[in-house]
Amino acid sequence: MPRAKALCRDRFSLFAGLLAVSIQTAGCAADGGEPSPAPAGVTPPVARVIPEQLETHGHTRIDNYYWLNQRDNPEVIAYLEAENDYTDALMAHTEDFQAELFDEIKGRIKQTDLSVPVKEGDFFYYTRTEDGRDYPLYARKRGSLDADEEIILDVNALAEGHDFFAAFPEVSSTGDMMAWAEDTRGRRIYTIRIRNLDTGETYPEAIEGASGNMVWAEDNRTLFYTKRDPGTLRSYQIYRHRVGTDPADDVLVYQEDDEEFSSRVRKTKSKRYLVISSSHTLMDEHRFLDATDPEGEFTLFLPRERGHEHRIDHFGDHFYIRTNLDGAENFKLMRTPVGRTATDNWETVVPHRGDVFLQGFELFRNHLVLSERAGGLTRLSVRAWGGDEHQIAFDEPAYLASLSANPELDTDVLRFSYTSLSAPRALYDYDMSTRERTLLKEDEVLGGYDRTEYTVERLHAPARDGAVEIPVSLVYRSGLEKDGDNPLLLYAYGSYGSSMEPTFSSTRLSLIDRGFVYAIAHIRGGQELGRAWYEDGKMFNKKNTFTDYVDVADFLVAEGYTSPDKLFARGGSAGGLLMGAVVNMRPELFRGVIAHVPFVDVVTTMLDESIPLTSFEWDEWGDPRELESYRYMLSYSPYDQLEAKDYPNLLVTTGLHDSQVQYWEPAKWVAKLRATKTDENRLLLKTHMDAGHGGGSGRDRQYEELAFEFAFLLELLGDTASPR
Repeated sequence: MPRAKALCRDRFSLFAGLLAVSIQTAGCAADGGEPSPAPAGVTPPVARVIPEQLETHGHTRIDNYYWLNQRDNPEVIAYLEAENDYTDALMAHTEDFQAELFDEIKGRIKQTDLSVPVKEGDFFYYTRTEDGRDYPLYARKRGSLDADEEIILDVNALAEGHDFFAAFPEVSSTGDMMAWAEDTRGRRIYTIRIRNLDTGETYPEAIEGASGNMVWAEDNRTLFYTKRDPGTLRSYQIYRHRVGTDPADDVLVYQEDDEEFSSRVRKTKSKRYLVISSSHTLMDEHRFLDATDPEGEFTLFLPRERGHEHRIDHFGDHFYIRTNLDGAENFKLMRTPVGRTATDNWETVVPHRGDVFLQGFELFRNHLVLSERAGGLTRLSVRAWGGDEHQIAFDEPAYLASLSANPELDTDVLRFSYTSLSAPRALYDYDMSTRERTLLKEDEVLGGYDRTEYTVERLHAPARDGAVEIPVSLVYRSGLEKDGDNPLLLYAYGSYGSSMEPTFSSTRLSLIDRGFVYAIAHIRGGQELGRAWYEDGKMFNKKNTFTDYVDVADFLVAEGYTSPDKLFARGGSAGGLLMGAVVNMRPELFRGVIAHVPFVDVVTTMLDESIPLTSFEWDEWGDPRELESYRYMLSYSPYDQLEAKDYPNLLVTTGLHDSQVQYWEPAKWVAKLRATKTDENRLLLKTHMDAGHGGGSGRDRQYEELAFEFAFLLELLGDTASPR
């Protein structure tokens, strides 16, 4: 999950969600003794102390490791490489076990696989993977699934010679033009290239510095795309490019000058309008243009207003608006005539409901589909225009039902996906008129997986403030004894209103089949229980996120699922902030912690407007330029609150080219921990020198990283045996 939710939605592509294989991390291990001691003569690196005085509001902080933010300093690179060497040395004795775990993880995943094709226009689009190749192939068939395959983008070929590579395509409505965005560093700064799919010609122009967000106008020769600020990486400029011309001549059609906003461009489902959206934590603003007239002027839909969040789409003679206007905290759905977008023309389609959170909607010619949350669980509601409403039934205690790719308006068939902690992802076509559900594909787990051998539970842990109960989703092998003797991995995020869904991952079986319980704490700061759940875990309520996590951990111990010497924690990005906060609060509660790309130097980062995402996120964390926010943020900032005391075993990861949590935050945190903590527990820093926020690219490399993390957890328990 990215640190900023807005960056997760930087692009929409026809291929979004089509990859059949998803790599998810989560893990832990089983029974055993103590980890092996460090090899003789292996000592941890010591970062040089260069005190830096940081003064704010008359308060001075001394940062001994501030200098580690010099990415191009050879001494910084040497320190990071020394930490990597130390990590490798301490884990060297587990290399055979890592290889075994790698084989397990990879062996459950179908290496040669095909996504379910999605029809748009005259083509069926899909992705496929091949054994022995790390990256997907994007392909299509014209007219029929029996037609010959056309590979439109082979990412494997493009990736040759690169340590890191990511790419994805965007195809025009007529299907003859394709743009693709590629990133060779992991910093999410893309180069866009263009190919004529009818002739096979790749045009000479290369558009540099793009965000990856792009869309074709309906003339199928004009591409709109977003550029990033080269320093802050904020997506803020929308350009118009004509195929075959020099990108230096591209026309700037919109620039977002407010540094707290980011911008993107897309097309409505009807393909009638192009939409430029500027988004802020607390408000949105949209402009629209006839997609057949790319050189026209965009029209403002509604002036931005602080506190007004909304998203628009188009069908028929109306724009449809998901909005929180007029106190609709959980959002409502409105519509307005295309030519009259002022709010006094809006009419209600779905009213606000205090107990139901409206996540999104999908428009069809004869139906409206709502993606909602009620009681902490997702649901899909289907409404015939002017007719009855019904919900698609699901019966597990914890699951995710979500809208899949539905590019066509003129159909009565809804495509959705379903998964739970024990059920692999399944894709369905659902006839909204007859209510018939057709299974198209369920992800195959190789090696004889039987979901009936696993138990899924949904529990509720009391929060210390007495105001709420915190949902907890769990999965474990059936027959588990709740005697406190089980290892348990507790995952959470708790920021940006991002809900952590109880989904399946075959990789976790390497831990669960060794006796682990896997649990997700749906803590405040997410949006599982509606918008209020998010508001209660941000800004001056942020500490609720941390105490909720600790309360869930204490609850699981009290209920006999685990004990502190077998309890492990995991979180990444903003969830890494959570890890840093809880080990400061209750270090004795955890045997080990994995903190991926952790956002731990909260105050320093949020004071530095040159760092990507800073100004964009003042309404998430607070603005430390204001004294009250400074004091509150300082009181929980993991880096600032480190103390001379015992900490649990820690594995910390980062990427040198991370665009969202800069590598120096985890590097400084580890350096200060080494100098401050009083225990002899493991403290490992693993820096991906050629990658960014999401770690390494390529399937095998991701499997290797998972195997390393699982070996770290399992070895702490002395359990390097095969699964039961």
